[in-house]
Amino acid sequence: MFLAFTWPPEAYLWFKTLHIVGVVVWFAGLFYLVRLFIYHREAAELEPPIRAAFEAQYSLMERRLANIITTPGMAVAVAMAVGLLSVNPAWLHQGWMHAKLAFVAALLAYHAFCYRLMGQLQSGDCTWSGRQLRALNELPTLLLVVVVMLVVFKNQFPTGAATWFLVALVIAMAASIQFYARWRRLRSEKEVDADRRVAVMLNEAEGRGAEG
Repeated sequence: MFLAFTWPPEAYLWFKTLHIVGVVVWFAGLFYLVRLFIYHREAAELEPPIRAAFEAQYSLMERRLANIITTPGMAVAVAMAVGLLSVNPAWLHQGWMHAKLAFVAALLAYHAFCYRLMGQLQSGDCTWSGRQLRALNELPTLLLVVVVMLVVFKNQFPTGAATWFLVALVIAMAASIQFYARWRRLRSEKEVDADRRVAVMLNEAEGRGAEG
C-alpha cells in the first residue's frame, strides 16, 4: 500500500536531492570519525598529563561528530532512499538495486561498528592499533565507489579494464596513506632518539665540566 501511494511529480527530485545531501554528510562524518579514532588511539603514547587532556578532547569531538553530523546524515540518506524507492518501486525487482542495498547494509554495519569502537576508546578498552584503524578508514571509500558505480551503470555494471584500474587506484591510494603514516612515525621516532642522544651528550659534557 505504501509503495502504491502516488507522489507529486517533483517528489522524485526532492528525494534525490536530499538523498545526495544526506550521503555526502554521512560519508564526511564517517571519514573524519575514524580519523579521530586514530588520533585518540595514538594519544595513548603521550605522557600521562598530556594524554588525559587529549583523550578527553578527542572523546568530546567523537561524540559530537557522531551524534550531530554522522548519524543524522545517515538517517536523512536512508529516509530519502525509502522515498526514492516509493516513487520507483520497480527498482526493487532489479539486480543492481539488490546489490546496492547489500552494500548499504554493510555501510550501516560499519556505522554501528564505529559506535562500538568509540565506546571502547572512551573506556580505554580499544585493542585496535593506529595502523589497523587507518586500514579500517579505507573501507567506506571502497564501498562508496561500488555503490556509485551501481547507481550510474545499474544492470550494465562494467567489469572491464577501466573498472579494475579504478579499484587498483583506490587500493594504491590506501596503501600510500599507510606508507606515509609509517614513514612519519619512523621519522618521529628517529627525531626523538636523536634528541635523547643530544641530551645525553650534553649531560655528560656538563658532568665533565663540573668535575674539572
